[in-house]
Amino acid sequence: MNNKWNVAQLNIAKMLGKNIDDPVMAEFVAQLDTINALAEESKGFIWRLKSDDGNATSYNPYNDERLIINFSVWQNTEDLKEFVYKSAHTGVMKDRKKWFENFGQPYYVLWHIPAGSIPSLDEAVERLAYLQQNGPSAHAFDFKNIFEPAAVL
Repeated sequence: MNNKWNVAQLNIAKMLGKNIDDPVMAEFVAQLDTINALAEESKGFIWRLKSDDGNATSYNPYNDERLIINFSVWQNTEDLKEFVYKSAHTGVMKDRKKWFENFGQPYYVLWHIPAGSIPSLDEAVERLAYLQQNGPSAHAFDFKNIFEPAAVL
């Protein structure tokens, strides 16, 4: 395991509701604190973007009230993948069509960062745009195409 690198992730979703307070989003919102706490207690979790209300739904880097984000840092891709696909988080993933539109392009991105650093939200947005425009590479990748930290150099 490479302890010189961590992995950052950004994922976005376009809500079916007009904003996070729309009644169609209530069931999703009701799970946010539980799922966020689960992430924070998960192996490999380092950091997540959150406002004073404990989540990232008030951040709007895309200037679209219907887009919400999740932005976090993990020790490695294996720990992040374990949380995403093998924890209670999978229930939220399974039900996402209740709350979110089909995005039609990559909606999440992973990239390696030097251990101990936290990337900016602007960088995260740029990495997702890069993946959407260019496909996976060492600069911006997904779980199907994981690049090793050495490829970043």
